[in-house]
Amino acid sequence: MPERKVRVRFAPSPTGALHIGGVRTALYNYLFAKQHNGDMILRIEDTDSQRFVPGAEAYIIEALEWLGIKFDEGVGYGGNHAPYRQSERKDIYRKYVEQLLSDGKAYIAFDTPEEEIDRLIAEGKQYVVRFKVEPGEDVHVNDLIRGEVIINSSILDDKVLYKSADNLPTYHLANIVDDHLMEISHVIRGEEWLPSAPLHVLL
Repeated sequence: MPERKVRVRFAPSPTGALHIGGVRTALYNYLFAKQHNGDMILRIEDTDSQRFVPGAEAYIIEALEWLGIKFDEGVGYGGNHAPYRQSERKDIYRKYVEQLLSDGKAYIAFDTPEEEIDRLIAEGKQYVVRFKVEPGEDVHVNDLIRGEVIINSSILDDKVLYKSADNLPTYHLANIVDDHLMEISHVIRGEEWLPSAPLHVLL
C-alpha cells in the first residue's frame, strides 16, 4: 500500500491581524510539508460571524506572502477541494450535521424538555446541534510530540456543532469535516488545542 501523501493546512480566522503564534504555526506547517514533499493548504475559518473583521483575510494573506510562505492550494490559490472559505461550505456541513443526527451521534438542543423540540422547530425557534459524547470511553490521541495521549470521554462535554441562527457550524465540526474532505494527513497547531483533540477524534 503506497504511503499517504503529506498534506497540511494553515487555517486562520479573519478576526484580526496575523499574530506571532499564527506565524509560528504557519512556518511549522510549511517546513513540514517541504521536508516531506507534501502540500500546504490555506483555509479560512470564518464561521464565527460575530468576530469577523473586514479586511483581516487580505491582511493575513499579504503577511504570509511577505514572509515567503507559499501555499499549494487554498484561498487565492485554487485547488481540487474548493471552496476554501468555510462560510462558502454551508451545504457540505449541513449534510454531516444531518448524518450525525440520523445516526444518533448528535441532538438538537433548546435547553428545554425533549417533548417540546418538534414544536419549537415548527415555530422557527433558534436551536443548536450538540455532539453526543458517550461517557466512560477511553479516547486515544496519537500525538507526534507527546506520543499516545489517553483521555476518558467522561470529562468531555457535549459541544455545540451547529447553530441554526446563522446556519453555520462551529469550529469543531467544520475543522473535522474539512480536514477529512481535504485529505489532511497531519494537523500541526498550538499545544492549547490538545484538550480538544479527543472530541475531534470522536467526531
